Order: sequence, then C-alpha cells, then structure tokens
Amino acid sequence: MKTRLKLTLTVLVAAAALAGPATAQITFYEHDNYAGRSFTARGAVDDFQRGGFNDLASSVMVQRNHWEICEAAGYGGRCMVLRPGNYPSLTQMGLNDRVSSVRMVDSTDRIDDSRYAPVPQTLNEAGAAQARVDQGQAGITFFENDHFAGRSFTTRGAVDDLRRGGFNDRASSVVVPNGLWEICADAGYGGRCMVLRPGQYPSLGQMGMNDRISSIRQLKGNERISDDRYAPQPMPAYDASRRGNERLYQANVTSVRAVVGKPEQRCWIEQQQVPREPTNNAVPGGIGGALLGGIIGHQIGGGSGRDLATVLGAVGGAVVGSQVGKNYGNNPTAQTQSVQRCSTTPASTRPDYWDVTYNFRGKEHRVQMTSAPGDTVTVNRQGEPRA
Repeated sequence: MKTRLKLTLTVLVAAAALAGPATAQITFYEHDNYAGRSFTARGAVDDFQRGGFNDLASSVMVQRNHWEICEAAGYGGRCMVLRPGNYPSLTQMGLNDRVSSVRMVDSTDRIDDSRYAPVPQTLNEAGAAQARVDQGQAGITFFENDHFAGRSFTTRGAVDDLRRGGFNDRASSVVVPNGLWEICADAGYGGRCMVLRPGQYPSLGQMGMNDRISSIRQLKGNERISDDRYAPQPMPAYDASRRGNERLYQANVTSVRAVVGKPEQRCWIEQQQVPREPTNNAVPGGIGGALLGGIIGHQIGGGSGRDLATVLGAVGGAVVGSQVGKNYGNNPTAQTQSVQRCSTTPASTRPDYWDVTYNFRGKEHRVQMTSAPGDTVTVNRQGEPRA
C-alpha cells in the first residue's frame, strides 16, 4: 500500500481482544480418524522422542505445504511425502506407529512420484473432518514459549503426568478452544492448580505457572468452581483457519496499534533501623563490657596465663561493650524492624497483541493479532480474517 503505517505503542489497563494463534502446519494423531492425543509441528522435528510422540502416529492432517515423514530419527529409514489434506490412517502407507521424524519439503525440490503418499482426502472432506474434530471434542494446546511460539502439545483428554508427553514444566502459553481445563504444578493433579476458561493465554507468567505445568484435565460442565480457582480472564479465542475451499482475498491494513500490558507493582521486606528511646538504668557500655570480658577471660585462663587471659578478656570485653552501649544504652537508633517496600515495574516492551484495522470492500474491520501484520490481511468474502 502507498500510505505508510504508523505504529503507535499504547498501554491499556485492561484488554479483551480477539486473536488467533499461528495456524498448524501438520498434526499427528495417536489413533486412526484423528482420535486420541495429538502432536503439532510447524517446523522440522528430527526426533519424535523429544516430543514424546515417537512411533505413536496413526493419522495425520496437513494444512498446507508438503511434508516428509520418516520412520527413523534424523529423516532416515523409509520416508514418504504428504500433500496438503487429511490422512485418516497411516496403515495403508505402511507407517502406522512408525513415524520418528518430519520436515517440510522445499517448494523448489523435485519429488519423484514414488516418494508421494497415497492421495489424501479432498479439501472439502478435510474441512468436514477438521470440523468434526473441532466441534466433537474439546481440546487444549500448550506452547513452549510466550505468545504461542515454539513447540506445542495438544490433548483432548486428561494427562496426569506431562513427562510422558515430553512437555513437563515447558508450557509458557496456552490456547483453550472450549471447555474448562484444570492445570496443576505437580503430576497427579497436585500442587498449585488453576482453572482455564476458553480463550488464549499469551503468557503463563502472570499467573505464576510459567514452565511449571505437570498435569492437566478437563472439568465437568456441572462442576462448581470457586472464583479463586480461576486463572485471569483470557483473550477470547478465534479460529482463523480456512474453511474448506473458501476463496480468500487481501484487505488493505489502515492502522496498527501495538498493545502492551499494564505496569505491575512488586513488593519486598527489608530490615531498617528505627528510633529507640535510651534507658536510664543502662550500664555504661564500656564498663559493663569490661566486666563481662573479664569474667570470660578468667574462666579460660590458668596459672599466670589466667591473669593474662583475664586482661585480654577485659580489653576485648570493653570493645564489645562499647558496641553494646551504642546499640542499647547510648544510641537511640539501634533498633531494627521489618519494613515493606514497593516499586512499580514497567510493563514489558513486547506487545501482548496488535490491534489492526483494515478495509475490505469499503467496510472497516478490526482484529487483534498475535504478531505484527504486513500491508494486507487475508480475509474471506465476508471480510473475516483468515490465517
């Protein structure tokens, strides 16, 4: 576009926004027909052992681009290339429960026909299958970095120990499409737990759960939940994925605001001296200290050495006693007590989201995005954003 966009940084006290996480590229499912646990990759994974999904995949959804799946780590063994579409079973290509690595195929690579997997479901069939998965089952997706970046882990059922999924103490952001989910710091749903509502949580740090989640489970709809169990209000989730084979367009962006969170107050306890009234019956510090030192020295001496120890003890006691006198007899500022101190910490300079305005067919639209847009936004014929 010809006009230059002006990016303004705005601090909001409260923000309720629509946003969509980055669209998944390829998703593996534990069972045929996209059932069971799932594992999503947006880049190369040379060993599924690290993701806890080695030799577990039975069906696959490929949203776009071509991907090579291999039965051995490091892209070894038997490999096949998957086109965009849905593969309800990997059995027909001899790779059921045998996938150990995956990578995207460069668009410039020449691929022999023998390397391709059987033709997947059509786009319409794939869209219908995806809709059945999305509508028929509640799910939750964790990301290893803030703002839905890095590796992800998706489940549609309870996981009592995330070590088995290779994602223990790794989650930093979460997307909850629907349902209520409880996340806990310890395995077996123990330790500190919080309940997540449907929506997006760009950072788990604000609720003290960053890199601390070890178990998760979905709660029943009729379960009574006290307010103190809920996590902070999330950003509403929006599914920006393409529906079937709908036609897409480019709409011109007219303004962008980068939105960051509000500043936080942090407090701590420190020791501070406070005034203390002197006492009238205090023994002069030097004298009292000398007497005490003399007693101690006398006890540790023996023979002529005892007298020497007594003298040294008296001298040492006088020095210590002078300090005692300063603290308790002569100086009224010796008493200490715990004092709370607070300071305001500025909000992170990294935006929580981008508030984007765009124009499509003469009508203005607004959307909140998790990353900065370009000059245009991809939309459908109704002007709804699409990833």
